Amino acid sequence: MTRRRRRSYVPWGCLTLLLIPLLIVIGVAIIVPLMAARTYGPPSGNLGAFRRFQSSALMLWYDGQITNPLSSSAGEVPFTVEAGEGPVAVAARLEQAGIIRNAEAFIAYLVYSGLDTGIQAGEFRLSPALAPMQIAQKLQDATPTQVKFVVLPGWRMEEVAASLPTSGLGISAEGFLQVARDPRSGFDFMPQDASAEGFLFPGEYLLPRAMDSDQLVSTLMKNAALAISPEMRAGFARQGLDVYQAVTLASVVQREAVKTEEQPSIASVFLNRLAAGMRLETDPTVQYALGLDGGSNSWWKSPLSVGDLAIQSPYNTYQNDGLPPGPICSPSLSALQAVAYPAQTPYYFFRARCDGSGLHNFSETFDQHLQNGCP
Repeated sequence: MTRRRRRSYVPWGCLTLLLIPLLIVIGVAIIVPLMAARTYGPPSGNLGAFRRFQSSALMLWYDGQITNPLSSSAGEVPFTVEAGEGPVAVAARLEQAGIIRNAEAFIAYLVYSGLDTGIQAGEFRLSPALAPMQIAQKLQDATPTQVKFVVLPGWRMEEVAASLPTSGLGISAEGFLQVARDPRSGFDFMPQDASAEGFLFPGEYLLPRAMDSDQLVSTLMKNAALAISPEMRAGFARQGLDVYQAVTLASVVQREAVKTEEQPSIASVFLNRLAAGMRLETDPTVQYALGLDGGSNSWWKSPLSVGDLAIQSPYNTYQNDGLPPGPICSPSLSALQAVAYPAQTPYYFFRARCDGSGLHNFSETFDQHLQNGCP
């Protein structure tokens, strides 16, 4: 007679007790990331399952410390992220600077979002009025709010315009030229219909990236006006020149002088010529009249041909008496000073030396001038 084997089984009540905690764990593992993603966006794809859950839970734990700004009315302050500086150090300094409330909460968000690896070294303008989430985004882009803009001495306005596309300023060359040709500056020393030519003061500028054409032209012209001191105006007057005439002559001196130390002597030559009723007969004024040279893609064609010297233009000082009608470029401060305080010389002529030094030989007579020619 065979005996029946007794069945072993787990009571349904015990099974239920085992399943409920498991279901709760699974539910929490699903719900927590969903709740975090609803507020903070999806977590970084680089996080594993456990880290994703852990980071999501931290987001819910810190909650308003990540979504709410420290101060709703605070202004911007400069903040620098050094090269090689890690997110923990950056977060600590942000808290010390009063830009965020909690460095640990900030780091938790960086890790959750994957932004911890994208912080850029550079200069930033940050505000406690921004939520930490927004600050984390800003730290991903080190594009400066200010850019360095350089105007070189001797540039005409088209050359200034040509430098704009690569300057970092959001200003088009065409927009700049439109304003520069009709600046409406209001300066008492400029003719009413004058362009900004000659008054786009050379120098290195730190400018807001969002600056527009009107603001740029105004900034450059205001610096030119500041450079022309009352003492300099008195110096111009002693040479029989008003400010606009003096800037015009200084622009010619700027283009003729390769070496700054020769500017006072070159200014002296031109002032001597004007006093004697002689024409200036200077190549840069013809180059200005010719405009862009297609062959060399330069605004200052060199050398000039005999035909070039015959161009019909009020700027051609080989054909017209006196000064050209306006500046031909932006002169440097030293060129302006050379016109205000020229060297006292008997010279009426100068020509480049033959040694490639950039210096000139000066002479009193035309015969001496011819003798200074290169063999």
